Amino acid sequence: MHLFDLQHTVLAKHAQHVVLVHFPVALVVIALLFDLIALRWRDGVWAAAAYYNLSVAAAAALPVAITGLLAWRWQLEGAPLRGVLRLHLVFGLSSCVMICVTWWVARRSIQTAKSRARRLGFELATVLVVALTAHLGGFVSGINM
Repeated sequence: MHLFDLQHTVLAKHAQHVVLVHFPVALVVIALLFDLIALRWRDGVWAAAAYYNLSVAAAAALPVAITGLLAWRWQLEGAPLRGVLRLHLVFGLSSCVMICVTWWVARRSIQTAKSRARRLGFELATVLVVALTAHLGGFVSGINM
């Protein structure tokens, strides 16, 4: 295998999930940071940037969940999940749902500044669940061993 063998990289049975997972994680964390900056400086531009980051994160979370399920089916041939892998699946699906709910809350709170605290609460909870999911994914992939 060559170091830059594109066919091996793109068609590997598990590579898509490992590559795609970083996008929604980064976008959700940056959205929270942008919302905190918008709250501190009372600037709508930062709030809009946070909303757009959440929008892209919600769109990117769905392929990540799908490729994670496909990686389980291909790599483990659908074997029953146990231990850390089962936790990673549960928290991964929870992360996907929470990212979409956070985006929905952000979409509904665009008109009112009153619900900004609720939006930040959802974002913070989502970031914590996403971080826990990523940590468990590190154990599954062998990085955190």
